[in-house]
Amino acid sequence: MGSQAYHPVSNEPSVEPYEHHTMSYPVTEGFILTAWCRDHQDSMQMEIWVKTDDGAVKLIIDDQRPCFFIRATDLLRTRLALRGLGNNVEFRPVALKTFQQQDVVCCYTDTLSDFFEARKCLAAIHIERFEDDIQTQDRYLMERFICGSLAFTGEAPPTSNHPWEVIEHAKTRPADKRPQMSWLSLDIECSTKGELFSVGLYRAQSEEAPDEYRQVIMIGEPESGPEWITWVDDESTLLQTLCEAINADDPDLIIGWNVINFDFRLLIKRATLHDLPLDIGRDGSPAQWRDSRNDSKQGFIDIAGRKVIDGIHALKSETYHFQSFSLENVARELLGIGKKIENPHDRLAEIVHDFHHNKIKLSEYNLQDCILVDKIFRKTRILDFLMFRYQLTGLPLDKQGGSVAAFTNLYLPLLHRAGYVSPNLPANGGLASPGGYVMDSRPGLYDHVLVLDYKSLYPSIIRTFKVDPMGLIEGLKHPENAIEGFNGAMFSRDKHYLPSLVERLGEERDQAKKDGDKERSQAIKIFMSSFYGVLGSGGCRFYDRRLSSSITLRGHEIMQTTRQWIEQEGYQVIYGDTDSTFVWVGDAATNEQDIANIGTQLQNIINERWRRLLKNEKNLESHLEIEFESHYHRFFMPTIRNSEQGSKKRYAGLIRDTNGGHQMIFKGLENARTDWTQLAREFQAELYETIFLEQDPVPLIVTCVENTLAGANDEKLIYHKRLRRPALEYTKSIPPHVRAALIADEKNQSLDRPYQYDQKTLVSYVMTLNGPQTIDYTEADLDYTHYLEKQLKPVADAILPILGLDFDTITTDQLSLF
Repeated sequence: MGSQAYHPVSNEPSVEPYEHHTMSYPVTEGFILTAWCRDHQDSMQMEIWVKTDDGAVKLIIDDQRPCFFIRATDLLRTRLALRGLGNNVEFRPVALKTFQQQDVVCCYTDTLSDFFEARKCLAAIHIERFEDDIQTQDRYLMERFICGSLAFTGEAPPTSNHPWEVIEHAKTRPADKRPQMSWLSLDIECSTKGELFSVGLYRAQSEEAPDEYRQVIMIGEPESGPEWITWVDDESTLLQTLCEAINADDPDLIIGWNVINFDFRLLIKRATLHDLPLDIGRDGSPAQWRDSRNDSKQGFIDIAGRKVIDGIHALKSETYHFQSFSLENVARELLGIGKKIENPHDRLAEIVHDFHHNKIKLSEYNLQDCILVDKIFRKTRILDFLMFRYQLTGLPLDKQGGSVAAFTNLYLPLLHRAGYVSPNLPANGGLASPGGYVMDSRPGLYDHVLVLDYKSLYPSIIRTFKVDPMGLIEGLKHPENAIEGFNGAMFSRDKHYLPSLVERLGEERDQAKKDGDKERSQAIKIFMSSFYGVLGSGGCRFYDRRLSSSITLRGHEIMQTTRQWIEQEGYQVIYGDTDSTFVWVGDAATNEQDIANIGTQLQNIINERWRRLLKNEKNLESHLEIEFESHYHRFFMPTIRNSEQGSKKRYAGLIRDTNGGHQMIFKGLENARTDWTQLAREFQAELYETIFLEQDPVPLIVTCVENTLAGANDEKLIYHKRLRRPALEYTKSIPPHVRAALIADEKNQSLDRPYQYDQKTLVSYVMTLNGPQTIDYTEADLDYTHYLEKQLKPVADAILPILGLDFDTITTDQLSLF
C-alpha cells in the first residue's frame, strides 16, 4: 500500500515533483477560494482561485480529464454504447478492483459534456459505473491530498492590468497556509414582492484593510443624510452600482445572514429580470446560481475567486445552538445588541413604510444588519473554524454539513492506493443500524453520583477493533487471522486506514487543546464524531451495516461490562447512556476527597481490566479510556410522566466547584428544551436548585403562581415551535402552533401581505382564552390557567412527590383568589 500507486486522474504520483517541469513562476503557497471545471474548446479546463499573501491568483490546469470506472467484464458493452463519442472516450485497464474483487477499467473523456453523455448512455442500459458522481476538481484535489491549502507553480503569462495573477499549466501539491482573508458583509432590503429597496455593505477595520468601509445603495431621490448612502434612480442602477462596489473593494469572502438563499437568490433573480449580468467575479465573470437537486428552497452561488458564506450555516456547522437562528436573536445572545427596528413583530411592514417615508432610517437599519453579521463572525471566529475544517477535511468554506464528503475526501485516495475503487451507494438506501446503548434508569433523588465517561468511545472502538471499510473486505478474505465484529463482520489486523486516521486526529486534537486552539479542537471533534454516522448512512458510498453495528454493538458490550465491573466493586449503577455511566456511591463516602478517590479508583480499575482482557483474549491493544468526569452532589433521575418507570436521557444535577459555588446541569428536561416556555424553564431551574440545596420549595411555587396570574410573567409565556411544512398543508392534525399560523396568515391576506408561515418557519405564539394566537396578532386575553396546568404543574409534579408534596395542594388557595 505505497503512497505512489495509481493516480485515477492523471496516472501520475499524487505529488508531482516540480523539478521535473520547467516553470517560470516561483513555488508559492495559498488557500483555495474556488475550484471548478469547464469545457474549453475541445478539452476541459480546471480553474482554481487561490488567496496568497500577495493577493488572489488564478490557476489554470489543463492536463486533467473527467473519469469513472466500470467492471472489466462490461468493457465490450460499454464500447458499443459509447461508440457515438468516437475518440473522445479512452479506456484504460488499471490496477484496481471492486470490493467484490472484480477488475475495473477507467473511462476517460475529453470534455465534461462527453462525460455526462457517457454516464447517461451507460445508465440507460444499466451498466454500473463507479465513482461517476465525484466532480473532477474534487478528485484532482483529494488525490493529491490537498485540503484547503496548496503550493503551486506554473507559467506566468505577460503582466496584465488585473489586480490578480494568472498561472497557466499550473502544478500543485499540499501545503499548510492560512493567509489573512478579507470579507464584505452584505444585506438587502426589499418589498413583499421582492422589489429591491437597498443593499448594504460593510467591512470593519483590519490589518489587511485599515479603513472601515460602509455603504448603503438606496433607490430614491437624494436626501440630506450620512455620506455613506449612495442614491440611485432605479433597481437596475442599484445592481450596477453594487457590482462596482464589490469589485472595487475586491473581498475574498462575502458574508451575510441567509445571504445565499435569500439575498443572492433575489439579486440574481432581479438582475435576470433587467437582463443584467451580476458581474462580481474576480475576473469580471457573472455570478451563477445553481438550484439544489434535493431541496427547491436551497441553492448555491458560484462567484469566480470569491466565496459567499452564510452565517447561519457556518454557526450550525460548528454546532452552535440557539432557540432561533434569526439575526436578531443570535446577535442579542452573542453580542447583547440587536437590529435597529421599532416593531419586531411586523418588521416587513416597517421596512416598506420606511422606504416610502423615512429612507434614512431604513439605511441605518440596512447597515446595522451588515454590522451585526460582521461582529458575529469576529466574535465567534467562525472563519478560523471553517478554514481549519477545510484543511482537515477538504470541505470548502461554504459547505453545509458534509460529513460524508469529508470522509470521502480523506478515505478514497487511500483506498485507491490499496488497489480498490469505492462501492456505490446502497440501492435500498441502507438499513437502520443499532443506536447507542441506553440503560434502564433507577429513578430517584440521590446524594453523590459519579459520572464516568469513555473518552471518544466510538473512535476508540474503531481504533481498538480495527473497524474499517477496506479492513472489512480484507478481513473477510482472510478470516483465520481477522478480528471478529458483529453481524458477520471480520476485520483485518494490518490492512486498514481508518484506525490510524483516528489515532492521528486524536493526537492533533490533544495538541490543539494544549495550544488553546478552540477552533481546531472543535473541527477535529466534529469530524471524529461523524465517523459512526457516516459508516451507518445510506448516503455514504462506504455504508455497510456490518461496519456501523460493529461500532454500536461493541459499545453496548463495553457499557454492559463496565456496569458489571463497577457493581462488583460494591457500587450501584443507576443509569448509562452511550458512553457515560452514572454511579451512586451510597454511604461509601461523604467527604469530597474520598468521593473523588472512588471515581479515580474506578477509572483505573476499568482501564486496566480492558488492557488485560483485550490483550489476553484478542491480542489487541486497548485504546478504550474511561475518565472520572464529574461528581454530582445532588442528582435527580425522573420517571416517565404518569409512570413509575425511570426515564432515559432526562436528568438534573448539582455540581459544586472548588470555590464553594455550584452549577445546575439539565439534560433533556424542560429547562433544556426550547419548545417549552421561558416561564417553565426558569421555574424548573429555580425549583430544582431550591430542592437540591434542601430549601423549602413552597414559597417559590406560590410566588411564581401569583405572579403569573397577576400578569407579571406575560413576556415569558411565548411558545416557539417550527413548522415542518407550510401551514396550509396541515389537514388531518392541526397542532396549536399551526392553528396560530393559519390565523395569522388569514390576517396577512386581509392586509394584502404574503403568507408568512412556510416550511421551517418558527412560529411564536401564546395561548389565549380564544385559543393559540401568534404574538403578531394576539387579540384575546392570555389563558393563565392553561399555563399553570400545562407548564408549571408538570414541571413541579415531576419532583415534588419525592418530598411528599404536589402542585395542586400547594396552589389551591392561590387559585381561589383569582
